[in-house]
Amino acid sequence: MRNLKTSTLLFELSKPARRAATLPACDVPVERIDKLLPKDSLSERLPPLPEVSEPEVVRHFTNLSTLNMSVDTHFYPLGSCTMKYNSKRNERMAALPGIADLHPHQPDETIQGMLELLYELQQILGEISGLPAVSLQPAAGAHGELAALMVAAAYFRDKKLLRTKVLAPDSAHGTNPASAKMAGFEFVTVKSNAAGFVDMEDLQSKLDDQIAVFMITNPSTLGIFDKQVSQIAQLVHKMGGLIYLDGANMNAILGITRPGDFGADMMHYNPHKTFSGPHGGGGPGAGPICVTDILGPYLPAPVVEKVEDKFRLAYDRAQSIGRVRSFFGNVGVLVRAWCYIRTHGPEGLKAVAENAVLNANYLLSRVKHILPVPQGDRCMHEFVASAAAIKKKTSVSAMDLAKRLLDYGFHAPTVYFPLTVPEAMMIEPTETESKETMDAFAEILFRITEESPELLHEAPHSTIISRPDEVRAARQPMMRWKGDGNVR
Repeated sequence: MRNLKTSTLLFELSKPARRAATLPACDVPVERIDKLLPKDSLSERLPPLPEVSEPEVVRHFTNLSTLNMSVDTHFYPLGSCTMKYNSKRNERMAALPGIADLHPHQPDETIQGMLELLYELQQILGEISGLPAVSLQPAAGAHGELAALMVAAAYFRDKKLLRTKVLAPDSAHGTNPASAKMAGFEFVTVKSNAAGFVDMEDLQSKLDDQIAVFMITNPSTLGIFDKQVSQIAQLVHKMGGLIYLDGANMNAILGITRPGDFGADMMHYNPHKTFSGPHGGGGPGAGPICVTDILGPYLPAPVVEKVEDKFRLAYDRAQSIGRVRSFFGNVGVLVRAWCYIRTHGPEGLKAVAENAVLNANYLLSRVKHILPVPQGDRCMHEFVASAAAIKKKTSVSAMDLAKRLLDYGFHAPTVYFPLTVPEAMMIEPTETESKETMDAFAEILFRITEESPELLHEAPHSTIISRPDEVRAARQPMMRWKGDGNVR
């Protein structure tokens, strides 16, 4: 791992016999080791690890950490990702010894407190969604999405109904078609109309007796609420299909409306987004799914059940699709979500959504004069602006603007998604940002559009790495130290 401030790798700091710690001598006799371990598992030489002192290790990784952007240090208007500030109180609660130190193999009778917490979270998520049957097991939003489609597939198999198609709008998250394929379905795209809503004529032309699920993100990735959703649900249900609600944008509707009430049969949550938890860096995450009572028997096992005054992990579910995650799931993330929800309460959760929508509309009003918003002057929790006009006039792209924002200490918005908007910049301030922060962001964005194209084409200028070759990085990653001064 290269320290970008000094261009020095940890391996290059290494000096023979330099130590950060002194380990005790092995208390297992050599002859015992030979008997206990197969010979082919024993190395004849020490691994080629760097030999450095403790201060060198601490300084190396501390310096690396200061190169990162984070929600704790920067504004993160990352559309679709809901990168809100995470309360440290919830972190402390999740780290309590009686919570963090539990072992997944403990008998149910020794973890009644944790099981009660998880049972209560199931009930809460069911109430918020309007879908009463809940599984907390999936490990992320896309994983929950896949698990829900597997539940749908099991339901249709059990009913001996051949259903082959999953439909979704062209503005859907990219995971939607991937999840559909993995669950064994054919994926069919439904067009959006000029306003960004589902094109009802195109939808009706693609509805037949082979539809299994219509997937919809509502509010959509465009940051608008499709008011046709109840009509869509009626049409799909009439054909015997199910409605899946991608819950990525629940932050906009908490306590205001419920997916189950406007026709959804299944949905997932991103608790690390909606209910505030560690987000980014590949996890851990969680992706609880909520379904109707009819689909409940097919949920992944185990779920937490209450029998009289005791709680248990219920594995004995004959129609379940089975386990989709090791042990129960990422419980630490779920504990943080429970803390967040209990802290806010019903009215507080509603205020979260109201303030998220208020902030997004305020920022939209500040930005639309610089970057037009094709889908109108109002939004939900996020909006999608377009840099197409700027690019046509000056050759400055959405990517150029995003890169230049880094020089001013702002994380870039999501760019080039959704694909239905040219030169898209997807902006979501969340409810946790102040008016002053949003004003500063809008002012810097305006200042950037006044800068020379030549300056912007080469941005960022303040970071150690400016514009890596992303295609080459994906196809030829250099991930392994070879010991010859190079990384492979």
